[in-house]
Amino acid sequence: MKLDFFSTFQNLELFQDLPPEDLEKFLAHCQEESFGPQTVVFREGEEPDRFYVLLDGQVEIWKDYGTADADVLAVRGPGACFGEMSLIEDLPRSATVRTVGAVSLVSLERPHFRQVIEENPPIALLIMRTVSHMVRVSNESFQDGLRQKNQMLERAYEDLKRAQDDLVRSERLTTLGKFASVIIHDLRNPLSVVKGYAEMLTLSTPDAQRTPLLAGKLLAEAERINRMVEELLDYSRGQIRLNLGQVNLGDLFERLKEQISPALDARKITLAIDHAVTEPILVDSDRLFRVLVNLADNARKAMRQGGSLTVTSRRDGDGLVIGVTDTGEGMSVQVRERLFEPFFSASSSGGTGLGMLVVQNVVEAHRGRVEVESQPSVGTTIRLRLPLNVLEAR
Repeated sequence: MKLDFFSTFQNLELFQDLPPEDLEKFLAHCQEESFGPQTVVFREGEEPDRFYVLLDGQVEIWKDYGTADADVLAVRGPGACFGEMSLIEDLPRSATVRTVGAVSLVSLERPHFRQVIEENPPIALLIMRTVSHMVRVSNESFQDGLRQKNQMLERAYEDLKRAQDDLVRSERLTTLGKFASVIIHDLRNPLSVVKGYAEMLTLSTPDAQRTPLLAGKLLAEAERINRMVEELLDYSRGQIRLNLGQVNLGDLFERLKEQISPALDARKITLAIDHAVTEPILVDSDRLFRVLVNLADNARKAMRQGGSLTVTSRRDGDGLVIGVTDTGEGMSVQVRERLFEPFFSASSSGGTGLGMLVVQNVVEAHRGRVEVESQPSVGTTIRLRLPLNVLEAR
């Protein structure tokens, strides 16, 4: 195989500057492979076992392949190398590689790959250049995508603002007009954050640590916008259709802790979780998580000078009780009476005014109920009572 492919590799741009003796060392352990059209060479998450060099045809690099969020990151042609990053880092594959048409390539098994780069500095330098080029191209593509999304968000913001101004001028602020007003008011802050971080990414040079950090902040703000929109959509539909599945409540609490801890730490609020339900429960995981986030966020707003937030779960006969307790300012009788009204908010920290209405609607869709105990200057406890087997309860 070495003799058959020696001239082919010398003609590939990536290997043109590699001395013949080093190229021979590289090819000594290579194996010829071929794949048909639309064939997965390796999948995201798999353990790395080989390094590949494409000789003929094209391959696609996919993220989240086979899911609703699947996206093609790049299309590579002859001379392209792939699979080296996972071997170097000794981590699972970070993307899926799929052929476009029929392809031919050569591969180098993991032990031989390590041996070759450890014993041959020119080949190691060649691999480093390949990784550097791929990272640079990926960063440029990532920044272009963020810039486009930021422009779309700015246009959406301007469209919403014009819609609000027209409704106010015409003095016909219907329910739809109120929706627009709430959206524009509450999207302004996360949109400004998204814009700021996107501009920082655009103006800064690619950095292996800084870029993922800024991207994470962008995703967090985008998720915040998404939650606001979901609350408005659920309210506008009037009826919630659940997507039921088995959920480990402990995992859901860990997810909650990960999301709300930074905001709680900023106000010196301690978080305690007392989880006593170990069996899986049948719920809509995403909506129940949104309920918990809403309750935790309300509790945070009620504890301006610090305090403690406690989240509990326990069995109660054939049911499940989830409790969220804070040591905040509590609620007056008047506030409690209006707690589940749409667009009502007793907080000055902003929000759609639909948080508790969403809590009530989601719990009732699960055939459960919400209980509220609150005392001014002492704190508030919200209990969610749910049947453990939602299907039987329906």
